[in-house]
Amino acid sequence: MSNPFADQIAQAMADMQTELARAEAMQQEMNELTGSVTSKDRMVTVKVGSQGQVVSMTFHTNDYRDMAPAELAKVLTDVLNEARADVGRQVAERISRFDGIGETLRLSMTGGTELDEILEPLWAMGPGHDAEERKKRTDRQEEFRG
Repeated sequence: MSNPFADQIAQAMADMQTELARAEAMQQEMNELTGSVTSKDRMVTVKVGSQGQVVSMTFHTNDYRDMAPAELAKVLTDVLNEARADVGRQVAERISRFDGIGETLRLSMTGGTELDEILEPLWAMGPGHDAEERKKRTDRQEEFRG
């Protein structure tokens, strides 16, 4: 006879291993992430890495030679900021894939079990507790498990 709590803990550990592998893959992907922006006048393209570091800067014309220093500085600053914002959006998009992981892991351990019923009075004391919303999350997790 198997122990349902031991089975739930084993499943939670397996889920955490899966999420750890996903996080490691995402970390590798983010290390290789870049953003590239070309100035409106097509004079320069800047490529930045996931930490906002400048990876490359390519001048496509010699127009920068005729620009006032302040004008060139403004073009470079604008392009660098746009490239960093592009990388920031890409990073945020990838990180959002992990939204709700804590709830998913918790539900994999307790969702729909007698342990959930035992812990219900403790959760009821917490701020923002809504038993109906909790039931919906548990039901969604059960649907996910198939």
